[in-house]
Amino acid sequence: MKILGIDPGSSVTGFGVILIEGSRLSLIDAGALRLPKTRALAPRLRDAADRLHELIDRHRPDEACLETVFSHINVRSALVLAHLRGSLMVELERSAVPLHEYTPLAIKKALVGYGHASKEQVRSMVKRLLRLRTLPRPNDISDALAVAVCHAHVRAVRRRWEGS
Repeated sequence: MKILGIDPGSSVTGFGVILIEGSRLSLIDAGALRLPKTRALAPRLRDAADRLHELIDRHRPDEACLETVFSHINVRSALVLAHLRGSLMVELERSAVPLHEYTPLAIKKALVGYGHASKEQVRSMVKRLLRLRTLPRPNDISDALAVAVCHAHVRAVRRRWEGS
């Protein structure tokens, strides 16, 4: 099972593709889609969708997961981020990749066991669970991997729950 995790950002969108084999997680690919803020919004949204399409073609993920919008960012940033998330969601739907969404609180809880864990605690768990020597930079990449690992954990719990 391949999972594509996405951490949307208005100028840097992190992505991470992980593989689940039994209870083992491993990293397949990770990186960042850079979207220059100097460009108009519509071309940036198109570029993000096009680059996501290329990732989907390259990796053929079984499922994708996306972090939801923070509620405490300013309104303009939230609107731009919502537009970006929308363009990514449309591309995932067009590519028939099932989408799951997680709040930052749920991601932290799934990885660390505490919804108010620090970003460093979450990154440390990503590094440990994926058996990485170092975490990829920028942090948007490790955040995307955290979303993917969160989904892997939620999937495992759901499967156990349904099987009992």
